[in-house]
Amino acid sequence: MRELRIVFMGTPHFAVATLETLIEANYNIVGVITAPDKPAGRGKKLRQSAVKEFALAHGLKVLQPTNLKDKSFIEELRALRPNLQVVVAFRMLPEVVWKLPKYGTFNLHASLLPDYRGAAPINWALINGDTKTGVTTFFIDEKIDTGEMIFQKEVDIFHEDDAGALHDRLMMEGSELVLKTVKAIEEGNVTTTPQPRDVETRDAFKIHKDTCKINWNERAENIYNKVRGLSPYPTAWSILHNEDREMNVKIYKVRPIVEAHKKEVGSVIVSKDQIKVAVIDGFIELMELQLPGKKRMDSASLLNGYHFSENAYMR
Repeated sequence: MRELRIVFMGTPHFAVATLETLIEANYNIVGVITAPDKPAGRGKKLRQSAVKEFALAHGLKVLQPTNLKDKSFIEELRALRPNLQVVVAFRMLPEVVWKLPKYGTFNLHASLLPDYRGAAPINWALINGDTKTGVTTFFIDEKIDTGEMIFQKEVDIFHEDDAGALHDRLMMEGSELVLKTVKAIEEGNVTTTPQPRDVETRDAFKIHKDTCKINWNERAENIYNKVRGLSPYPTAWSILHNEDREMNVKIYKVRPIVEAHKKEVGSVIVSKDQIKVAVIDGFIELMELQLPGKKRMDSASLLNGYHFSENAYMR
């Protein structure tokens, strides 16, 4: 059995579950690399990453380099004498970093590689209406998410899943897959598989605000997938025209209704406790949404204090 000295690299909540799993399995975490503290909230107070908060609470050494090629950081990293690096939801590493440990540097990715390489695999799997996804561990190389695969685990996507639910399920499955990978490296019996090059793959591009805008001229099921694929973050949105006001509305949860109608696409139809928007093959019922300056609420609660005109529409 190899005696491992692990450096863990990660930043968001998704990475915390894996770090916790490694600690509970009594692995020697000699250091944690995470993003620098960032100003957040109205007061712009510096906020620590989820990984930093967890690492400090468990007495782990934390490094927060702004430049991963900086000589002083490389010296600090070498001083930790890692022989394995585990990366979960971090940023692209320079060669001088990923080549440093004797047993390599491997990454956990929230898709079945080579599909959905990139920044937002969970969101895009849902937006595209997939019924399966998964998690993959692979050794890092000079490109993004292209290294040789170690293990994969397939995970079902349910029709009611949103990005938050799928994120949490993949987070837990991923932490177990990382543990399996570390054990295999510890035992010295890792075999890898090159990622296939002759298959059609989809990219998981970083999601921008324009990506999140709803096109009401799409089919109900496509809009439903987009909303759930962006909920709760970064959130789908649309422009609501109501009376003489125009406002951006965040939309968190919807229900597709496929049926013939003669309403103009984008028209808002309101009943006592229901809000629907006409689309080309039916309606989208708005279940949870958020108006500017208001909190997120269900449609019935919104209708208790907000009035839609007969001519209201979304675009």
